[in-house]
Amino acid sequence: MNLDEQPWLNDAEYMSYVGHLLKMPELQKLDKITHHYTSTRLQHCLKVSYVSYTIAKKRGLNAKATARAGLLHDLFYYDWRETKFAKSHAYVHPHIAYRNARKLTTLSELEKDIIIKHMFGATINPPRYKESWIVTAVDKRVASIEWRDSVKYKWNARKHFKRLPSFDMN
Repeated sequence: MNLDEQPWLNDAEYMSYVGHLLKMPELQKLDKITHHYTSTRLQHCLKVSYVSYTIAKKRGLNAKATARAGLLHDLFYYDWRETKFAKSHAYVHPHIAYRNARKLTTLSELEKDIIIKHMFGATINPPRYKESWIVTAVDKRVASIEWRDSVKYKWNARKHFKRLPSFDMN
């Protein structure tokens, strides 16, 4: 990503909430894991975090908790396409992310709800707070854009078939 795609770097308030987390090796590891085909897990988390933060801030909600939990919502290290659990990835990974996030920082009840409930729709437990709903919706929007970009990439990278010459019946 270039600087134009990283507006959070120039947002002092946002960076005051998450800057120390971004320096942690546990989060830096996410930049080596492909998440939705065209982005790393860290890129995905940053997009979700920053967009959610800006929405929460505009609405007078808890922007700090939204930024932090948005950044930590996918804090897991396995490849979800390969690693399988008895329960679905949609159910398991928020709990793993929450457990991993707790090891890095103290989390509020709001941050816990944001992280654990961000997969609502694929799971049955609805978010309790407005901030949780924001991160849930933004996560789905960002994931959809990343999926669309991967389809575009695959479409553009496919082999073009040469058209067979038409047969003249005369």
